[in-house]
Amino acid sequence: MYEQIAANKRRTWVIIAVFVLLVAGVGIAVNFLFAQGVVGVVIAFVVAIGTSIAAYYNSDKVALSMSRARPADPKEYSRYHNLVEGLCIASGLPKPRLYIIDDPAPNAFATGRNPKHAAIAVTTGLLEKMNRVELEGVLAHELSHIRNYDILVSTIAVTMVGILALLSDFFLRFWFWGGRRSRSDSNDAGALGAILAIFGLLLLVLAPLIAQLMQLALSRRRESLADASGVQLTRYPPGLISALKKLQDDHTVIHTASKATAHLWIEEPLDTDNEHVGGRFNRLFLTHPPLEERIKALEAM
Repeated sequence: MYEQIAANKRRTWVIIAVFVLLVAGVGIAVNFLFAQGVVGVVIAFVVAIGTSIAAYYNSDKVALSMSRARPADPKEYSRYHNLVEGLCIASGLPKPRLYIIDDPAPNAFATGRNPKHAAIAVTTGLLEKMNRVELEGVLAHELSHIRNYDILVSTIAVTMVGILALLSDFFLRFWFWGGRRSRSDSNDAGALGAILAIFGLLLLVLAPLIAQLMQLALSRRRESLADASGVQLTRYPPGLISALKKLQDDHTVIHTASKATAHLWIEEPLDTDNEHVGGRFNRLFLTHPPLEERIKALEAM
């Protein structure tokens, strides 16, 4: 398990580097399509580095704001605070900031850039529907994400995916409505220019999809690892197993969830049950392994 945690940390920095390169690539594609020269390339890299730094320090705030989370009052939600405090003492972690999301669907997520700057958010539905040992299992799972350093790259992905989608959409629209480089510029560039223009357009179109696929790569293995380390923390597998079974039986959908934040939650928050176009599309981008697999893995421990 410790080897997996170390590998997670290495992969985290690799994936962040890929995100930076992807944003820079989009910037360079825009630069070529709009003929801005060397200055445009420099601006592209400055934007890529700047957005990455901003994401590092502010992505947790973005995730909490998108989910409409509010601070959990220690008196009103004393059970929540007490369970987290006990688990933090057992694991040696500092207590994260605790938040509440007013939503009847049971779910939770952890966010932040490191254990000292972490937060956990749970829905009111989770607090109402889980008994003490089940809630402890869910909170141990989320604390494991913090201890395993999953939260940094998972939270940054929220911001970076959004940035890539906005940049791509804006510049594709601008290019379509006449912002492209002039015909004389394209002729001077020759065949190589045409190839680069096609590549630039493809990158603008595919960048949001590539970012979404990176989200999938981030989440699936880390959920299984957090299940195992959460059980190791509580030393009581039936608690998390029972919680996952309740989540499996509950089909309510988080109202504030989006594709950008889907990978953060303990279970898939989007509607994948119905047969309408939206449900079928969401199934293509599942960020979590099936709950059946996770329950079987825990029962085998």
